Formats: sequence, C-alpha cells, structure tokens
Amino acid sequence: MGRPWRMTRELAQYLYRRRNWPQQGRLFPMVLMLEPLEACNLLCAGCGRIREYQDHTAKRLGVEECLAAARQARAPVVSVSGGEPLLHTDIVDIVGGLVEQRRWVFVCTNGLLLRESLDRFRPDERLCFVVHLDGTEQVHDRVTGRPGTYAEAVAAIAEARSRGFRVCTNTTVFHGSDVSDVRMLFEVLRDLGVEGIMLSPGYAYEHVEEQALFLQREESVRVFQELLGGRNHLPFYDNPLFLDFLRGRRTYPCAAWAIPTYTVLGWREPCYLLADRHTDDLNALLQPELWERFGPGRDARCAGCMLHSGFEPASILDVLQHPWKLLARPR
Repeated sequence: MGRPWRMTRELAQYLYRRRNWPQQGRLFPMVLMLEPLEACNLLCAGCGRIREYQDHTAKRLGVEECLAAARQARAPVVSVSGGEPLLHTDIVDIVGGLVEQRRWVFVCTNGLLLRESLDRFRPDERLCFVVHLDGTEQVHDRVTGRPGTYAEAVAAIAEARSRGFRVCTNTTVFHGSDVSDVRMLFEVLRDLGVEGIMLSPGYAYEHVEEQALFLQREESVRVFQELLGGRNHLPFYDNPLFLDFLRGRRTYPCAAWAIPTYTVLGWREPCYLLADRHTDDLNALLQPELWERFGPGRDARCAGCMLHSGFEPASILDVLQHPWKLLARPR
C-alpha cells in the first residue's frame, strides 16, 4: 500500500506553485474540511463537535452546497467529516460529485456504518475511508462509550480492504493514553493493510467536560517522543517533519488557514477547533491580519494546541522550501 502516485504528483504540483504565497501575504487552502452534518451515532468522551452543534444536529448540507464549498476553496483534498458523514442520506452523491471535480476525497468515519455502506460506493483511487480508532478494543470502547465499536471498526476496515477500497486511520492521543496500547493498535492496522496511519494530540474543547482527557504541549512532546521512538516501520501518513514537531524536534507557527472548515452554519472562523463566528465568506479566513490574533502566545485557547490541522500545513511548506530537511532528519 501507499499513497497513489497520481495524488502525490497533483498535490506536489498544487503546493509547489503556491509555496511562497504566505510570505507574500497570500493565504490559500491546502485541504477543505467539509462537515455536511454534525449528527453522530456516538457520543465520544473527547469530541467537541456533537456538543458544540447540539442545537443543529438536524441540519444537513445539500449536495450542491458541498460542491460549491469545494469549488470556492479550490483545494485538491477534501476531508468529509462531521458528525458521522455516513449518516447523511446524500453522502454517495456528495462524494461522487467531489470525485468528479477531481478532488482527493477522505471520508472520516467511526466505522459503525461502513460495512453496510460499502455497496453504495465503488472503489476509486480518489476515494479513501479514514476510520477513527483511539486504541485497542478495551481503550477504544471506553473512549466511545459503547462496547463493540472497536470490533466493528476493525471488521469494516478488513471488509473495505478486501473490496479494493483505500483505507487510512486516524488516532487521537489523550492524556493517560497507554503508549504500548497505541503501538499495538498501529501494528494491528499495519497488518490489516491500511494505506496510512494519522495521529494527533487531543485538544481541550471548551464544550467537553472531561478536560482531564486532553494533553498539554509539554506532555504531548513527552508522549510522542515515546510513541514515535525506534524503527517500527509503521505506515504513518503524516508529514515526517510534522512528526518531528510532535516530539519536540522542530517548531512551527500555526497555519490553520490552510485547512478551512465548512459546516452546516458556514465557514468556521478562525479554524477547525475555534469558531468565534461562522461566515459565508471564505476569503475572511484567508486574510493575514486575522491570523495575527491566533496561535500559541496570541490566544490563550491556542496555548496547548499541536493539532495537525494547525501545524502540519506549516511543516509541508517547510518541506517544499527546504526539501533537504527530510534527508537530514535524525532517526
């Protein structure tokens, strides 16, 4: 397995043409986070979305609204999330429309509806399912609050792979996460043949009561140093320089402008994690002046954030401008 060469080429071309834009005061999306609904079939302990949008779970974006947001963003990659996107009755048409636009589409799911939904999709190199797993069975079922969620998610991954679908996974590392358990999960996922493993530290959402779950910056670094240590040959999907950032080897500014989020209420301003307001104008999120107010040291809510949606874009720009850094990485 591995990223399709066509996706790598198209992403590289898109980003290379824009690699110097931030220095010129011109910001641009790399990835569109599209949330066509906020309803979910789980109430996970660390999830802020279902709580933040609790008065809007009945709302759905229409197919054309989703495609219009993608056209406006012009990003080559669209991450379809929520909520649980497989609950959306028009999810097949949304995904199909995005593929027709030549986007690379990642459908983020908890996996509970994936097996029964596979007949509605067809394998395509531009479509990848991203299944969220936070640990092996006991840990993941505790985080989701429902027995059997791990077993169903793993079965769904195996079924999707057997049918020729691309599959990745996403794991959030929380305060108190058992590093050995997370490593065991990654080995299971590798053996299942997933294309890639994505990971990120948890963020302390204001709307989540279980604040003790979440990592702060210093603890995040310690945990990721332990988790990513050694040569384990795991198929991590994240940019290697971002993984170095997680374990404290590099520093990056927040570049959350590169991953704007479109929801049932419009564009979140400023970012995936914070919504001081929603707007119909994507350009409002791409003004350099806006980002002078956000990021660690600027807004108290950003102090412990190391999330991929904020810092991985900066690491990608670093690779484009200084590609030799990949060769010079310490092991």
